[in-house]
Amino acid sequence: MKKLYKTNEKVISGVCGGLGVYFGIDPVIIRILFIVFFITTLGVYPIIAYFIMSAIIPVENNIIDSNN
Repeated sequence: MKKLYKTNEKVISGVCGGLGVYFGIDPVIIRILFIVFFITTLGVYPIIAYFIMSAIIPVENNIIDSNN
């Protein structure tokens, strides 16, 4: 089962990168979609959605297995 995480490779908080990894597409496409929605809705809904996702999506943990 796939889980959604914010990535460590981030521009603002890693939400778009995490969505890109989750859906298997380039995070730049997700960022472009956010910009398009920002322009077409005058910025209200995408900003609210981004901050909500930033608050509830956990950060990806890059834990290295010490048994290697």
